[in-house]
Amino acid sequence: MVKHHPTPELLAAFSAGSLQLSYALCVSAHLEHCSACRTNVQRLKSLGADMFSSQKPAPVSEGFKDRIFEQLDNPVQAQQSEPEDTKPVDNGVPRCLQKLVPESYQQLDWRSVTPGIKSAALCRDGDSTQVSMMKLMPGAAVGHHRHMGEEITLVLEGSFSDEEGIYQRGDFILRDGKHKHKPVASKDGPCICLTVQ
Repeated sequence: MVKHHPTPELLAAFSAGSLQLSYALCVSAHLEHCSACRTNVQRLKSLGADMFSSQKPAPVSEGFKDRIFEQLDNPVQAQQSEPEDTKPVDNGVPRCLQKLVPESYQQLDWRSVTPGIKSAALCRDGDSTQVSMMKLMPGAAVGHHRHMGEEITLVLEGSFSDEEGIYQRGDFILRDGKHKHKPVASKDGPCICLTVQ
C-alpha cells in the first residue's frame, strides 16, 4: 500500500499541466500506483474546469472564428505511430515511462556507482534536471548524504528504508537540500527507483 504521496501543490500543478516534465513523470508514475492521488487529481481537474467555465469570455479579433473553422475544415492527416491492433507490452514499466524504458528495466544501460548500486540516465529536463533510474541490490546501502537541491525518488520495484521510514512500490519521496539520509535496500530483492535531481 502506498504511504508517501506528492504534496497537494504538486498535484495541483500536475492537474493544471504546469509541472515541469521531470516532476510530471514522477507524479504520473505515482498515479499508476495510487488510487487516492488519482481521485485527488480528478477532483482538481473538475475544480479547474468549473473555475474556467465561470470566467467571462475574452474578446477576440475579427476573423478569429473564421480562421479556427478554416483550420478545422483542413485537418492534417495524423500519422499512426503503431498499428491499431498492437497492444502495449506489460513489462511492469509505468505507461508514462515506456518511451524511455521501452523493453524492461534490465535492458537499461546500467552504470555502476558503487558496489551494489547502479544508475541509468533517462533524460534531462529543459533546466538540466536529470531523470535517472537507480538500482540498489538487496541490502545495499547508500552512504549518508545530502542533496544539492530538491530530489524526487519514486519506488518502482522492491523497497528501501532510511531514518524516516520504509518506502515501497509507488511511494513518492520529495527531499530538499537540507535533508541528510542513508537509504538501505531491503534484503528480499533489488530496489529500483525513478529519481529526479
